[in-house]
Amino acid sequence: MATRVLSSSPKLLNNLRSFIKPLNSASAAAASPLNFDEKPELSTVEKQHPIATTLHQPTTNLDLDDHQKLFASVPTLKLLRSSVNLGLASNETFVDFGMWVMNSRLMETPLLRDIILKTVKHTFFEHFCAGETTTEAGECVRKIQEAGLRGMLVYAVEHTSDNAGCDRNLEGFLQSVEFAKSLPPSSVSFVIAKITAICPISLLKRMSDLLRWQYKDSSLNLPWKLNTLPIFTDSSPLYHTLQRPQPLTPQEESDLELAHQRLLKLCQKCTQYNVPLTIDAEDTSIQPAIDYFTYSSAIMYNKDDNPIVYGTMQAYLKDARERLFNTARTAEKLGIPMGFKLVRGAYMSSETKLASSLGFDSPVHNTIQDTHACFNDCASFMIEKIADGYGGLILATHNLESGKLAASKARNLGIEKGNQKLEFAQLYGMSEALSFGLRNAGFQVSKYLPYGPVDMVMPYLLRRAEENRGLLSTSSLDRPLMG
Repeated sequence: MATRVLSSSPKLLNNLRSFIKPLNSASAAAASPLNFDEKPELSTVEKQHPIATTLHQPTTNLDLDDHQKLFASVPTLKLLRSSVNLGLASNETFVDFGMWVMNSRLMETPLLRDIILKTVKHTFFEHFCAGETTTEAGECVRKIQEAGLRGMLVYAVEHTSDNAGCDRNLEGFLQSVEFAKSLPPSSVSFVIAKITAICPISLLKRMSDLLRWQYKDSSLNLPWKLNTLPIFTDSSPLYHTLQRPQPLTPQEESDLELAHQRLLKLCQKCTQYNVPLTIDAEDTSIQPAIDYFTYSSAIMYNKDDNPIVYGTMQAYLKDARERLFNTARTAEKLGIPMGFKLVRGAYMSSETKLASSLGFDSPVHNTIQDTHACFNDCASFMIEKIADGYGGLILATHNLESGKLAASKARNLGIEKGNQKLEFAQLYGMSEALSFGLRNAGFQVSKYLPYGPVDMVMPYLLRRAEENRGLLSTSSLDRPLMG
């Protein structure tokens, strides 16, 4: 059926194939079409967490105790407001009440909605976000640059259901890239985008189902599929797709082409201005399609040891370590410089609930210690790659021990200060002590800066409240130092 649909739309196939540009010499020699979804065997050492054995006690000078040195660049008033906001954010009763209000029918009353949004704007929004407009975000970037940090610009739109909304979001992303280029040199490290903002969420779910089923049954033909890198491993969660899905309809294939065109325009703009693009991760129900978009774009645009497109790995997933190893090794073998943002993850509650409802084990590690070990293994693996001159890494962590271990390993491997291929990152308004400590140790450090109207950024703020309560409680380091 898929073949009949495609054959009835040769223009669609030709347009999709036009996104494939000649690969470099390493990949040009490979057979066409490329098939990177094979399951390369991990070495015995890799299977037994050998990367963790290369981590030693931190030896780099990462001083997180001298409050005067850490916060010298922060005005006293901002310290006071930050301390109050972090205190509120770590209070579970207050967070529960705030989330109830935001999700209640009170938001349907114009007057109450206006009061609530203004309250949010002058508290959590101002603490965790860079502003409502590009002008406000630009001022925020300049302020953190004066403090020795860089900004990751995040036009905070996400889940979209129709093509009109996707087109509007694309314009916002393109303007974000142009805006980044207009700011002082090196003040912006990355522009962040969500595939859910430029491709209808229902299509991402359909694509993910088909990609999962093809991994289980290689005979399934996906005529719309472009060259990509490994998306799954045998430990990847496949329970979302319990029966063979139907092929994409002609309308879905048309929507897919439009989504590819949007991502193509964004990647071209980033390449033109040499502004790296990071694709954020989402939950596992749609992550395969997001990885597919990310890797097919990376094959096209990551050239000459310059990763323009970065993917995101969530280390709280049980298959994260093996997926990272497989993807990075395959890309390196083909001469494609691949960049990754490494995070712990932000959908633990929803992932566990979905898996349980279907009768499967959670795809998330059973213990926080396992998540820490996975994160550190992945970080160490990529730091070694960077030391060898390959790839790029955004180490997005609020965990002090992970920060110290990574900084120590980078120094021990001779990664020089200011190396553009290694970037530490924390959320704006979070883990200031770690950010300033890494800055003082000579590393590149960025803050994740979401911006946009308060109501548009609300899903981001709610996710910070709901999914990161444990993370917010780590402000117990920042608050005494701020005090």
